[in-house]
This record gives sequence, C-alpha cells and structure tokens, in this order.
Amino acid sequence: MEEPVGTGKFVELTYKVIDAKTSSVLTEVEFPIGYVHGVNEILAPQVTAELEGRLPGDVIEVPIDCNKLFGPRDESLVVTDLIENVPDEYHEVGMSILMENAQGKTRSFVVTRVDDKTVTIDGNNPLCGREVIFRLEILGVRDATEEEISHGGTVAAEPDLSDVVGPGQKVKSILD
Repeated sequence: MEEPVGTGKFVELTYKVIDAKTSSVLTEVEFPIGYVHGVNEILAPQVTAELEGRLPGDVIEVPIDCNKLFGPRDESLVVTDLIENVPDEYHEVGMSILMENAQGKTRSFVVTRVDDKTVTIDGNNPLCGREVIFRLEILGVRDATEEEISHGGTVAAEPDLSDVVGPGQKVKSILD
C-alpha cells in the first residue's frame, strides 16, 4: 500500500512554476528534490499544505499570488547605472549580485538589462507581481530515517575513494 504525504515522511518530487497569465514555464526542477514533510520548509507553506495526504504519482497544481509571498514590486529596488561604473563581471543578464546596505542587511540583485551605455539591476524577487501555478509531481513517499529527520532531508553517503586512495591510506579531510 502506498503511503500518503504526512509529517515525518520523506517526500521526493519534481515541480514547475508556471506563469498563470501566459502559461509559460518560469522555472522547472529537472532532478527530483527530497525533503522531510513537516520538518523543513523548502516550499511555500501554501504548497506544502496542498501536499498533505497526497500519494506517489499524484500531480497537483497550486495557484499562488506571489504578492502575498514576496510583497508588491518595489521600483526603488530597480537601479540603472552607466556601464563604466559597473564591474565587468556584472555585464551579463541573469548575473546575481549580493549587495549590503549601511545597516548590514544584504539583498540579492539580478542583472536584468545590459546595453551599450547602461546596466540595470533589480532587487525584487523575480516572481513579484505575478500569479503562478506550482505544478508538482509526487514521485515517492516513505518513512524518513531519524538521520533524515534531524537533517531535514537526504543525507549523502561518503564517496567511495577506493580507486583513488591506496589500501591503508587515509584521505585528509578539511575538517581534520
């Protein structure tokens, strides 16, 4: 019998974020992600709530008003400057820039436009002002291990280095 999604269950899924107005896919997870339901928050609470009780193989669509998640778009977070004032490594659309204000708070900005004279960066979340649909496909549900519960997700195994390290040799860790 298949187990439903619930607290303490390890859930593996894929998802797409689709613009509700244009039906275009804004982002898509190609490889499955896993998390322990009710332990860590990798998805918006509204999405997580919709997963409760669902089964492997279920595909669900959850409409989200991103203004409620991220707040309204703030045009004061859009900055355009002369290209010569911006370091060369930020002359590419899509580049992320972590900036800090005088109070020490950080915010991620994304380069949204570059032309011959200017560079524009935007500190708004890319989903601000949009209504989207999260389309999720549940691939698997099982009891989470104690280790997964304490880590909030999968715990990677040590890599097999037997073909790199000779018998009796130890690989020095950065933690040693």
